Amino acid sequence: MRTRICEMFDIEFPIFAFSHCRDVVAAVSKAGGMGVLGALAFPTEQLELELAWIDEHVDGKPYGVDVVMPASSVGGDLGADAGALKKMIPEQHRKFVDELMERFELPPMPDDEPAPVGLLGWTDEGARSQVDIALSHPIKLLASALGPPPRDVVETVHAKDALVAALVGNVHQAQKQLDAGTDIIVASGWEAGGHTGEITTMVLVPEVVDAVHPTPVLAAGGIGSGRQMAAALALGADGVWTGSIWLTVKESNTGEILMEKLMKASSKDTVRSRALSGKPARQLRTAWTDAWESPDSPGTLPMPLQYMLTAEAQRRIGRSIQVEGADPKNLSGTPVGQIVGRMNTIPSCRDLIYDMVNEYIETTTRVSELTPAEEKAK
Repeated sequence: MRTRICEMFDIEFPIFAFSHCRDVVAAVSKAGGMGVLGALAFPTEQLELELAWIDEHVDGKPYGVDVVMPASSVGGDLGADAGALKKMIPEQHRKFVDELMERFELPPMPDDEPAPVGLLGWTDEGARSQVDIALSHPIKLLASALGPPPRDVVETVHAKDALVAALVGNVHQAQKQLDAGTDIIVASGWEAGGHTGEITTMVLVPEVVDAVHPTPVLAAGGIGSGRQMAAALALGADGVWTGSIWLTVKESNTGEILMEKLMKASSKDTVRSRALSGKPARQLRTAWTDAWESPDSPGTLPMPLQYMLTAEAQRRIGRSIQVEGADPKNLSGTPVGQIVGRMNTIPSCRDLIYDMVNEYIETTTRVSELTPAEEKAK
């Protein structure tokens, strides 16, 4: 099972695993895939610690880092000035969030707990600091979401003997990524968790493959089994980019309450909402996402203001589901794709990869047998 992607990174299987959990990243890479750490939620100091830990535990295997460099966001001229950006948040939105926190009876933040990070890496300046830290480690891949990375970033990554991948939701975005010098295109379908476009994986992947040939393409969105991986490669992809399925592995740092909810969820229990970041992102449907779609909602704000507006509320929701008597099913959520309907066991990362590979082999063998021997001989 060697594709061009395997040769490019010297990995055994063309399975890329996006995760915010360092244990998952290291475990996947050691099992023959390619772990990719999502850097967005980490302050710079913490990102340094996470990557240093991976360096020590990945056994010399290749891994990558994913950053968010949005092509469009409000207040771009303000850089990472969180104070100036906060002034752009309308009072009616602040009032709405305050009313929601009161309605859901969210416990207040302790006085001695640090304020939540409301800006994250959703600005060019914030993402660049994460890129600098990532490139100070022996990463082999830098992945970018929500827009083409600046040309100078691409050149810097290449100078460090690493490659650049980028997530896209349509052919136009894929072409812009090529123009920016991106090495690998990740065609992320509508079914995917987190930020995602409007075209389904089955339609998107062959469109992108044909448009960017001979650039390698990874298929993403609703992929979590060997059969789906076989379908992705049949569509012309050189590998698969997976994310949601790593939320429910043994190495994951997903909390017990959320883990239970994920394992009980069906594929219908996700919603593509702007409530998280201001851009459409697939996530578990909760009372929180419903509130932002209600008639009394003032509407979501553009990136990065929406997350800045709701950062404290999200932190308080996380605390509330740990309180005795709270209703975790009502509030606990996370970005996750429609593949959540298949996530009903807790395998190790190694077992999940091997299960995918074995099912891939069984699937391709079965499909091959559908062709009569005489036809194969022609």
